[in-house]
Amino acid sequence: MNVVQAVVLGIVQGLAEFLPISSSAHLILVPWFFKWPDHSLTFDVALHLGTMVAVVGYFWRDLLEITALGLTQPRSKDGRLFWYLVVATIPGAVLGLLFEEQAETVFRSPGLIALMLAVMGIVLWLADRRGKKQKAIEDIGWMDSILIGLSQGIAIVPGISRSGITMTMSLARGLKRESAARFSFLLSVPIVAGAGIYKLKDFTGAGLDLPFVLGVVVAAVVGYVSIYFLLKFLRRGSYFVFAVYRLALALLVLVFFLQR
Repeated sequence: MNVVQAVVLGIVQGLAEFLPISSSAHLILVPWFFKWPDHSLTFDVALHLGTMVAVVGYFWRDLLEITALGLTQPRSKDGRLFWYLVVATIPGAVLGLLFEEQAETVFRSPGLIALMLAVMGIVLWLADRRGKKQKAIEDIGWMDSILIGLSQGIAIVPGISRSGITMTMSLARGLKRESAARFSFLLSVPIVAGAGIYKLKDFTGAGLDLPFVLGVVVAAVVGYVSIYFLLKFLRRGSYFVFAVYRLALALLVLVFFLQR
């Protein structure tokens, strides 16, 4: 992997991790489209850690306050939010461990990715259109956190999108658009950090070169900017544009897949 490829993948990760369009799918599809050599799953995890740095950098005050209140005042609104995030993290962690091998092999098929992009694009559009959009993030309850956590668990299949499925479930549970995105971003911290720590067992230091480091740094910077603009956009805009993008990308992937 050269510098250009690493930087492109860093930009892709920074954009796609927080937009509901599936970063894992894009990290598979971009090299597939351009016939680049496969990069390691370790690099994928490192890119996700880069975008985790972006989330922590953007929400560090919220994270500190939520954690402190969760441990000292668990019955307060922000204190409960801490425990809701903990509960919502568990299903994703369990399913990630159970289906780790499939995530690295059969789930990476472009045909399956195209299907998941299309299906989840339609589901996202329906949730955005029909959701009541009345709840703020402080109004989330136990059932909301459990269902959002379960939905996150199936995002191990590329094309579903971790942020996309959690935002979709949040909308279906009546959250406002911006609140759905904010909860999804906060929820990304423990699951991505856990995956990164777990993958350290396979990390030998091989391949830790300039392209590797640049890709991670670019992912962090672009991710931070993406969070800012998405939250700003959702104050007035809808998720419809992302649903259309998913369907268009699914069609493009399907055309390439059939030709090859």
